[in-house]
Amino acid sequence: MNRPFIQAENLDQKVYQIIKDMIEHRQLLPGQKIAQEKLAAELGISRTPLISALKFLEQEKLIETKPRRGFFVRLFTMEEMVSIFEIREVLEGLSARRAAQSISPAQEVQLAKIFQPFLGVEDITDYQAYSRADRKFHNYLAGISSREFLSSILQTYNIVSLAYQWPTREGLIRSPNETIKEHQAIIDAICSHDPEAAEQCMRLHLQATVAKLIKDIQADKSGRKGGDKKRNPQVSVRKPLPV
Repeated sequence: MNRPFIQAENLDQKVYQIIKDMIEHRQLLPGQKIAQEKLAAELGISRTPLISALKFLEQEKLIETKPRRGFFVRLFTMEEMVSIFEIREVLEGLSARRAAQSISPAQEVQLAKIFQPFLGVEDITDYQAYSRADRKFHNYLAGISSREFLSSILQTYNIVSLAYQWPTREGLIRSPNETIKEHQAIIDAICSHDPEAAEQCMRLHLQATVAKLIKDIQADKSGRKGGDKKRNPQVSVRKPLPV
């Protein structure tokens, strides 16, 4: 990873943003240990601003400290993800409403382009590209709504959402073939300047994800119970990424 040395001004904040971006772009994966000396050397800084940045990220729940082991990118449970998506439903519903009220013609064009490569595709298999589009979509709407605090909060929650799935799913909880229609419905409502419809479509979109998570939790518990009852060692149970 080739990164320029960071200017001393606002060093802690710049390091914080770089690491946050690395988590968002999956250069640091859920459950992965932060190699402090290696990362500090790559950024051209001492460990002091690095640790300061990691502690800020720990406050945002993106990083966790394990005693005598160091800092790790946080890996969330399905139960925690349900709570996160319930919060996202409320905040992003507001974001979509405000976007529908304030979006400009130029922004409408940019918004419509985000999922353009996937429209008409019978089976979307490029999870990495779709995940990038998904993050861009949600962050772009927060930007359109022109509320700095809302945008910052939603960026963090969107990054947190990446920390649930295995790397092969790129943070996506539901299939792109399912969510592409929902995303398009949100875009249509926003570009039609219909705040009520925009908020409703966004909230339904995130409610469906919550329902999927709850279904996964129930299936996981049933699998464990069935495995205990039958003593079947082949029962598959979701496990965290190795660290």
